[in-house]
Amino acid sequence: MNKTYIGIDNGVTGAIGILTGTGEKFLTPTPVKKEQSYTKTKQNISRIDFTRLYDILKKYNDNSLIAIERPFVNPSGFKATVSAMRALEATLIAIEMLDIPYIYIDSKEWQKQLLPAGYKGKELKRVSGEIGQRLFPELTDEINRQKDADALLIAEFARRSNF
Repeated sequence: MNKTYIGIDNGVTGAIGILTGTGEKFLTPTPVKKEQSYTKTKQNISRIDFTRLYDILKKYNDNSLIAIERPFVNPSGFKATVSAMRALEATLIAIEMLDIPYIYIDSKEWQKQLLPAGYKGKELKRVSGEIGQRLFPELTDEINRQKDADALLIAEFARRSNF
């Protein structure tokens, strides 16, 4: 039985890329819901929609490996760090409930193997989308909607690395 690789570009603006053992390929935005913040300041926050995430992942809990991009953690970006850690926790709970093995991947690790050298910042998203469209032309519309192919490329990195 061939292994399914699932790449998770962590966070509320991330995505899930799935490369099944039977050759099917999927890219979907991470399911989120918006709600009132838990802070004193009136603002809205985005949270992982746990039920929808669980439903997506449970289809692939046999002979699968999930590769999660290590989340952004930097005290100078406190709000982004808090959001990333909340997203990671919800994601880990779903993965652990489904008993799917997972690993962490550093962004530089998969980018070094799959993207050309010399790109930084916003250029990386553009190049990710271009490479993703070359590798997965059938997912061009999904890649354009997501504005990058990071989740697919994380899954592809895990597949090529034979984790």
